[in-house]
Amino acid sequence: MSIKYFDHAATTAVDEKVLEEMLPFFRENYGNPSSLYSIGKSNKEIINIYRMKIANILGCKVNEIYFTSCGTESDNMILKGIAFANKNKGNHIITSQIEHPAILNTCKFLENFGFKVTYLKPKSNGIIDIEELEKNINKNTILISIMYANNEIGTIEPINKIGEIAKKYGIYFHTDAVQAIGNIKVNVKQEKIDALSMSAHKFYGPKGMGVAYISEKVPFMRIQDGGHQEKDKRSGTENVAGIVGIGKALELADSNIESYNKKLIQLRDFYISEVRKKIPYIRINGDLEKRLSGNANISFSGVDGGKLIKELDKKEICASSGSACSAGLLNPSHVLLSIGVSQNLAKSALRISFGKENNIEEVKFLIEALEEIIPKLRKSY
Repeated sequence: MSIKYFDHAATTAVDEKVLEEMLPFFRENYGNPSSLYSIGKSNKEIINIYRMKIANILGCKVNEIYFTSCGTESDNMILKGIAFANKNKGNHIITSQIEHPAILNTCKFLENFGFKVTYLKPKSNGIIDIEELEKNINKNTILISIMYANNEIGTIEPINKIGEIAKKYGIYFHTDAVQAIGNIKVNVKQEKIDALSMSAHKFYGPKGMGVAYISEKVPFMRIQDGGHQEKDKRSGTENVAGIVGIGKALELADSNIESYNKKLIQLRDFYISEVRKKIPYIRINGDLEKRLSGNANISFSGVDGGKLIKELDKKEICASSGSACSAGLLNPSHVLLSIGVSQNLAKSALRISFGKENNIEEVKFLIEALEEIIPKLRKSY
C-alpha cells in the first residue's frame, strides 16, 4: 500500500525540477558568496539572479527581497524589525486571533517591550471584519499584520481592502503569506502590502528556506547580529542551494498556478460533497468560497481528532487534526475556537490539504476510510 499524503499545508515534497537545479550547489558550486575568488563570486551572482526572479513574481524591487531560513524567521524579522525601528512613532500593533503562532508569539514578545497589541476576532467564517479593523486604529498604530490565508481553515482574507485602510492611515501592512504563495498570485504593490513572509517548503521547495519582502520605504531594524549579508539586515552565510530552490519552486508554482488550482478545487469539492452525503453530523470550518483551493477542514462530531489521525495513519493516510498535540494532550485549535467552534467540535476537526500528486482514486480511498473509521470512533467516544 502506498502512502496517501493529504497534508500539503504542513509541507510538500521537493519538486524534481527544483532538486535538480539545487544539486550542483551542494558539491560543485559550493563557494561562499562572500569570498573574493571565482567560485564564491559566481554564487553571489546566482543569488542576485534568483532574488530578481522572486522580485519579478511578487511585483517588487530586487532590493526589497531578503532571504531567511523559513516563514517563522521572516515573521520575526519583519514584526520585531518594524516595531523597534518605529517605536518613536507609536507602539500599537493590530493583528488577529487566528494568526500562526509565529505571529501571535512574536506579538506576545513585543508586549514585554511596551507594545500594545489588538487581537481582532474574526467572523464565524474566519474572515476579518474590515469595519472592526478600522475602528481599532488609533494615533499610535504603526503596524497591521493579517495573514493572507489561514493555515488551518484555508480562509482567504480581504488583503486588498486591508492594504487600502493601512495606506489611508499611513500604517505599515504586513501579511504572513506562507499558505498563500504558490496557491495565489500575489502582487505586493497592487495589493498595497509593505511586508510579506513566505516559506519554500509550502510550494514544493526545500525546507529551511524563506523570504521576507520588506518595502524599501519601511524603516526596520535588524534583529540578528553578525556579518553584513542581506544588506546588513540578516547576517549569516547565504544558503545558495536553498535560494536556488525557493526561486525555482516559486517560478514553477507561478507558471502552473491556474491548472494547479483547477485540479485541487475538483478534488476538494468532490471530497466535501462525498463527506456531506455519506457521513452525518459534520461541520465545515471556514468560508466555502473564499478559501484556498486545496483546503478542506471538517469537524466530525463525537470523534477525537487525535485518534482519527492515528487510525488514518494505520491505513497509510497522512492528514492533520485541527488541534495541537502537546505533551500527549490534545488541545483545541485556537483558530477554530476564535471563529466560535465549540471545544468538542474543535477537537474533532480533520484538515485535509490536497497537492499536485493527489488524484481522485486517492480521495475515494480517503472517504472509504472515513466511512469505516468514524462510526467506530463515535461508539467509543
